[in-house]
Amino acid sequence: MAWKTWLAMLAILSGITSLTRGQKYGEFTREDYIKTYSDLAMREMARTRIPASITLAQGCLESNNGNSTLATRGNNHFGIKCHDWTGRKIFHDDDERHECFRSYRSPYESYKDHSNFLATKERYAFLFQLKPHDYRGWAKGLKEAGYATAPNYAKLLIQIIEQNELYKFDLLVLDGGLAMGTDTAATLEFHEYATGRKVMLNNRIEYILVEPGDTPESLREEFDLYKNEIYRYNNLFKGERLTPGQMIYLQPKRRKAARGNEVHVVKEGETMYDISQAYGVKLKHLYRMNLMLEGSQPLEGSKINLRRKKRVPLPIPEPIPEEEFEEDEMQFRFDE
Repeated sequence: MAWKTWLAMLAILSGITSLTRGQKYGEFTREDYIKTYSDLAMREMARTRIPASITLAQGCLESNNGNSTLATRGNNHFGIKCHDWTGRKIFHDDDERHECFRSYRSPYESYKDHSNFLATKERYAFLFQLKPHDYRGWAKGLKEAGYATAPNYAKLLIQIIEQNELYKFDLLVLDGGLAMGTDTAATLEFHEYATGRKVMLNNRIEYILVEPGDTPESLREEFDLYKNEIYRYNNLFKGERLTPGQMIYLQPKRRKAARGNEVHVVKEGETMYDISQAYGVKLKHLYRMNLMLEGSQPLEGSKINLRRKKRVPLPIPEPIPEEEFEEDEMQFRFDE
């Protein structure tokens, strides 16, 4: 057993040395970069459906194979600027002098934020309608959506993908080498969260179950999230109390449910919020998909579309006749 342990330790140290060597001394080759980050790109494809080939090609191009100032000093592999960012920052001359860019504690955070950035911005939504192995469509779409200002951006991405056969990583994921939508919570927890709590996946979104004593603020601290993320991802109000066993997402919900979840039949007392949480679908998109006014609730037994937009609006509950409210209204009148 001793020699096996020694070999395992040697392999780990070798991997760490390879990573730090390239980043510290600017010796990363494209081959080094692809070998080091292909696993992260594939795991992000499994989680978000962004082609691993596109993620890797963007990483190669935007970070100069991991040797750029942004990558070495700020772990920013995709050149994402601050915009509405509230986390760490790094300043660097780009299109203009002293521009603000996002800074991360690890390359993993950069890869994850890159995926979330594309998955949550409306201008990139059309890309997720493409087939997951259509790297050419993704490359052209990223340019059209304004991800980069270089006129030949799409051509450069396609060139990197085809010269290095990065499309093989897309096929590995699609062929089950890393199945899309599978529970990779253990790996994700190892990479990012310094907590013993179990992190699970629903609709390829990380979530946890509330335990006694949890609050939005305590969860934000435990998982090192940014201010208001817990509230925003879970449609919570400030000061709202959490219930043990409640699902809390650690990432943005999606625009539609996972494949195989086409329709939900409403149970007694169930709200649109309950359905949104159960399937990991953004509440506003759930309302739009079902042609409902935001804030309204469905009737028991009605069918809620989870992936496609309805053609006919859901029936709205009939209002109670006005006379039935008269007695209650008298009780709440103010004394003159």
